[in-house]
Amino acid sequence: MRELNIPTPSVVVGVDGSRSALATASWGADEAVARGVPLRLVSVVDDTTARDGTAAGRALAAADAAVRLGLASAGSPTTRVRIDLEVLRGRPVHRLLEAGRGATMLCIGSVGAAGAASGRLGSTALGLADGAHCPLAIVRQSRPSSGLHESVVVELDGSSDGDALLRLGIDEALLRHAPLVVISVWQADVTDVHDVRAVAEQNRRIRAQVNRRLACARRQHPELEVVPVAVRGTLLNYFSHHHDSIQLLLIGRRRAHGVAEMIGTASYAALRDSDCAVLVCDQHATH
Repeated sequence: MRELNIPTPSVVVGVDGSRSALATASWGADEAVARGVPLRLVSVVDDTTARDGTAAGRALAAADAAVRLGLASAGSPTTRVRIDLEVLRGRPVHRLLEAGRGATMLCIGSVGAAGAASGRLGSTALGLADGAHCPLAIVRQSRPSSGLHESVVVELDGSSDGDALLRLGIDEALLRHAPLVVISVWQADVTDVHDVRAVAEQNRRIRAQVNRRLACARRQHPELEVVPVAVRGTLLNYFSHHHDSIQLLLIGRRRAHGVAEMIGTASYAALRDSDCAVLVCDQHATH
């Protein structure tokens, strides 16, 4: 199976044969079709765990089976997109980061084969989130999503990724014909949730800020529905109560509370039944 060395715009999906990876391959195929780019299914043989000949042979066979299972999940008769299969060797994070260089999006499942027993997202996802050269999608699709009335949510927390997140959120909402919800966590100057006047003032400031930042996009795309939301507490708490109405959540790599809150072990219990994907973005790694 050939290794592709020239970076090209594509949706790259890391697969390992797990149920989560197969769902991600299907999700990634839909994303590739929507964007008109190829789909690349990549499995990595970890050299640190497959050192002798027998173990390496088994690992290579498993990786080959993983990409072919991914192909079966992604390649429905209605999927009109080129699909490339790759089996690579090396450290999974390093090789997937290389595969994602120049890609439109890099996707992995929320729980891989190694984490299936515990149901926890491992260090691979956090390593990819920290170094990906393109937006990284963590796919949690546990059941089919209708997409109807499900919003695209962007978190604005004052980090340097804010403008890039807004631009990408607008693109994703338009692509999905979905409402765009822009969330800002309440700042320290609003201390009393029962203070109606303080709450109203915070909401007014957030709406004014978002409206200013989205003025150009609204002129260009008057069909775009934008809903500013003020959140007291944490994004994870909001998300745990509203995940059924969200299809995609965009967060910045440099978010104040850290990426691990939304894609690591802290989020697993709250989001285990969610079919929402989390897209981790960096201001230098978005198009």
